[in-house]
Amino acid sequence: MKLIRFGEEGKEKPGVLLNEKRYDVSSIVTDYNEAFFENDGLAKLEEALKNNPSLPEVSDSVRLGSPVARPSKIICIGLNYVDHCEETGAAIPEEPIIFFKSTTSLCGPNDNLIIPKNSEKTDWEVELAFVVGKKASYVSEEDAPNYIAGYCLLNDYSERAFQIERGGQWAKGKGSDTFAPLGPIMATPDEVGDVNNLKMWLTVNGKTFQNSNTSNLIFKIPFLVHYLSQFMTLLPGDVISTGTPPGVGLGIKPDPIYIKAGDVIELGIEGLGTSKQTAVAYQG
Repeated sequence: MKLIRFGEEGKEKPGVLLNEKRYDVSSIVTDYNEAFFENDGLAKLEEALKNNPSLPEVSDSVRLGSPVARPSKIICIGLNYVDHCEETGAAIPEEPIIFFKSTTSLCGPNDNLIIPKNSEKTDWEVELAFVVGKKASYVSEEDAPNYIAGYCLLNDYSERAFQIERGGQWAKGKGSDTFAPLGPIMATPDEVGDVNNLKMWLTVNGKTFQNSNTSNLIFKIPFLVHYLSQFMTLLPGDVISTGTPPGVGLGIKPDPIYIKAGDVIELGIEGLGTSKQTAVAYQG
């Protein structure tokens, strides 16, 4: 299945994408939240769809929200592509680098990117994210695939001065409003195929900056589920973003390039759709 959420911000309804058409399933499901995933919601929805062929169609003009409701956590993995480590001058990690994005950074896939107040170094990062399907604590790597509900496209926007130059942890450069556009869809694993071989790309104003493949991940997804679950309980609906390939603005030599108001950022991952954000200046 391919899950969507649609409608105005804060009032999104659950839906599905079937044969490239959008359908409203709010008569079957309340929302794609922790309770939905925890209570075997995917299987129940799939069964309901078989018995309920006449669903209201949703216009393509209706805004898409994040395909999952606000999760308990958005966990990100830093420096998880060898060539991204090289472009940023960082050592290849011996263990996954973990940081959090604020849940308030979550937004729809095509919502505007709001450049934070006093930002001069807002950057882009196309990433493969996955959604946790059930409560996970001390999970073995072999059993990890059973804990994955599905996969999404995510743009891990980062304010590099906040992240790197102001001390402390990376989170302060990662958690601004609109810094985690997710979607357009959450695709269940059967829809995705080989998650370790998906093309991924990102352009700014039509120029390609990132063009890679998930085969280049250092730490693969089953290991990440296992690893993270040694340190914290992952809850159903949690979003885990797996890192970005090379081509970020920070890594451009000799002079980095950062996002300015009016820039258009487009990105995609094979099988998970595309998203498009237009950068706008913060209006206080």
